[in-house]
Amino acid sequence: MNGKISRILTILVLSVAGFCCATLRSINMFPESKDIELGLQIDQEIRKNPGEYPLLTNRPEVKKYVEDVGKKILASPELRYRDSFAYKFEIVRNDSVINAFCTPGGFIYVYTGLMKFLDNEATLAGVIGHEIAHAERRHATKRMTAAMGAEVLVAIVLGEKPSQMAQLGANLFTGLGLLANSRADESEADLYSFKYLQSTEYYPGAIEYFFEKVQGSGPRGGSALERLLSTHPLPQDRVEGVRRMIAQASIPKPTEKQLFAQRYQQMKKKLP
Repeated sequence: MNGKISRILTILVLSVAGFCCATLRSINMFPESKDIELGLQIDQEIRKNPGEYPLLTNRPEVKKYVEDVGKKILASPELRYRDSFAYKFEIVRNDSVINAFCTPGGFIYVYTGLMKFLDNEATLAGVIGHEIAHAERRHATKRMTAAMGAEVLVAIVLGEKPSQMAQLGANLFTGLGLLANSRADESEADLYSFKYLQSTEYYPGAIEYFFEKVQGSGPRGGSALERLLSTHPLPQDRVEGVRRMIAQASIPKPTEKQLFAQRYQQMKKKLP
């Protein structure tokens, strides 16, 4: 009886908390361990589906290059979960998709199409920092908290519905639908990517070059940009937001020492 009362009280408290904090978009009923569990489930599904997600396994030097960029960002003092989330990097061999995505718990996937689309290492760092921010700000599990009822969430969090947790992972994987980000999530990820890069050797505003190239592609981008824009909407206010951060931080125009374009072009030659 005490357990049932405790459960009811928990649901009531969490429901009230959800009601009070919904407008703040900050409530997350999932513990960090569930982010990692969900990310691991998706990673396993991706590895079982090489037809759709052919991981690049025969270019270890390219994978190391991406990992090294990621490690520099993960050293930022702004990160909270660097020691608890997985933060593993994989390259998806698909030139027809210009995209990158991150699962809960820090499993990050970068398409070769994106790597060939970019012009310098700092811009790649800006995109990777953006994906790390989605994991750090726990955007996916926050969206799930908002979408699911309190009682179902309590059962998942307490481990009473393992099948429901498995289903969540499957739903996240299928078309990566639940990884689609809101405009607010995207703006927040841009902000934190900028903060992460400020403690690195990279020009922190380099993601602006990516935005400009996407916008300049227009209809010519076609299906190559379709998946990117379905999971990472790019309204003009995102572009303006990054430019505003650059201006407010009084950051001068970058040189090759902050962009690493030459080093990046050498890496691109090693892509299949």
